[in-house]
Amino acid sequence: MLELKNICWSTPDGRRVINDVSLSIPDRGLTVITGPNGGGKTTLAKIIAGIETPESGRIFFSGEDITDLDVTSRARIGISYAFQQPVRFKGITVRDLLEIAADDKLGEKELCSLLSKVGLCARDYEEREINSSLSGGEIKRVEIASVLARNAKLTIFDEPEAGIDLWSFSGLIDAFQEIKKSDRAEIIISHQERILGVADRIIIIENGTISREGRREDILPQLVASSRCPACPSPTLRG
Repeated sequence: MLELKNICWSTPDGRRVINDVSLSIPDRGLTVITGPNGGGKTTLAKIIAGIETPESGRIFFSGEDITDLDVTSRARIGISYAFQQPVRFKGITVRDLLEIAADDKLGEKELCSLLSKVGLCARDYEEREINSSLSGGEIKRVEIASVLARNAKLTIFDEPEAGIDLWSFSGLIDAFQEIKKSDRAEIIISHQERILGVADRIIIIENGTISREGRREDILPQLVASSRCPACPSPTLRG
């Protein structure tokens, strides 16, 4: 479905962040992109979404060259991007946001179904505003519900675990599993072991290049063995 060919991107001061990256993302399943901080993961996600433009290389989606399409145009053809820090909208309710995402009015049954998939009760949340009254975990769940409502062909999540509590994190894992059941593709930028543990494929980016990629069964054991301190086990891979 998605193919990147020889993608390069540099900062305005000339520092190369993405260096000749080529990869393919299948049209269904979950691909996790991981690697050390500063390695280029988020930049690559923004390039795929159309937020950043590569200085060289081409991007193809469902056989179409989308390199020159902006983020809005890519959203129209089925690419959705979930920010690391979701945007808050004063005056817009959860119901409003989900109906905008679905491009249709939603009945109570549909609204309840969407919110229950991310562990929220429609009665408690449908009239809540998307503002500072929602916690980090709540706003993440609402954003994922909007992704489910959008029914995008490909969704990109940038470090969805950032800033949320453990209870909310368990709900996020359930939501990712829900998307996996559909005929859609997910890309998640993360180095959280539980997210890596539900991936179909793992891609490791270091210093702007792909160092390893493959099935979860092949890549995850290597990551765990090389990054976890035996004396101080942690659910998050270092880096």
